[in-house]
Amino acid sequence: MRFSDEFRDPALAEKLFTEIARSAENLAHFREKPVTVMEVCGGHTHTIFRYGLKDRLPDTIEFAHGPGCPVCVLPMGRIDDAITLARRPEVILTTFGDALRVPGAQGSLLQARAAGADIRMVYSPLDALELARKNPTREVIFFALGFETTAPSTALTVLRAAREGIKNFSLLCQHILIVPTLRALLMQPDFTVDGFIGPGHVAMVTGTQPYDFVASTFHRPFVVAGFEPLDILQSLLMVLRQLERGQAMVENQYARVVPPDGNPAAQTAMRQVYETRADSAWRGLGTIAFSGLQLRPAWRAFDAEHRFTLTPHSVPDPASARCGAVLTGRIRPTECPAFGQDCTPDAPLGALMVSSEGACAACYDYEGARQVA
Repeated sequence: MRFSDEFRDPALAEKLFTEIARSAENLAHFREKPVTVMEVCGGHTHTIFRYGLKDRLPDTIEFAHGPGCPVCVLPMGRIDDAITLARRPEVILTTFGDALRVPGAQGSLLQARAAGADIRMVYSPLDALELARKNPTREVIFFALGFETTAPSTALTVLRAAREGIKNFSLLCQHILIVPTLRALLMQPDFTVDGFIGPGHVAMVTGTQPYDFVASTFHRPFVVAGFEPLDILQSLLMVLRQLERGQAMVENQYARVVPPDGNPAAQTAMRQVYETRADSAWRGLGTIAFSGLQLRPAWRAFDAEHRFTLTPHSVPDPASARCGAVLTGRIRPTECPAFGQDCTPDAPLGALMVSSEGACAACYDYEGARQVA
């Protein structure tokens, strides 16, 4: 299978593990602590756990699981906003499946649907727009989630709705940006990650240039990576070799998919439809300045917050679920006292245990039985 089997070749994996061990040994000569590499994207986290990559690494190399899963950083208050809108009798609320089970203070969207709200899972914003066409007497709201990967498709859907004159379609916009988030992490004085495996899907849209500050200002290696096991291993080796040489630069391991300049058409659609919010709340991370998107005033007719005069909710994270510490690489999922006990996939406290890309869900699925026992 093209671009699948060849990136899971055991013989090539063994060669990469050998090279990684050699680099790790070289680095250990002049370091007192393990090298910590943060994979930013939840898809990378899933691959690491699914294929047991970290189990084959030397003890002097550690992965930290970063805030690259948009459902995992979805704040509780935003879930409550969505539930408030969904309870209106004229509303059909639509969203991606991962968001349905994320808990808010008022419960989850799945629980709100069980209580009578018209909440439907869709696979794209275009599915929500089609619902609006078919239900002209209802208000169809798309709960728009995701980083720069999914934000362009939502923007193009707004443009299409405007072109077609569809008046009963709007967004609850929760699109967020990875670059300000990385900057906020790097500015924390106790952030000790040594290098990054960067988000391949986001970079397909943004290109590689927006991450230059990671190397130039904060002196950390940054390697944009693909999602197969050999992609992760090669990217890790590229980070380690930069550290060996005392370098910090942005490299593109995923060049077969990610062009240096990204996707100009997608970037244009985003600039046309969105502007940045002054402040955005992140689950487990608090408020990060200019890290979220909202519709520009020209598109306010499609803004559900404006249309329904929504007063946003602000809800603190559960104290017992240490989502923020996991998202910033300060602890592993299994070091959270709620992991596998009060927080499981069937009864999650935090969103990291809900999403298919969440670090806690991946850890529980592939290591949970032996970690909790």
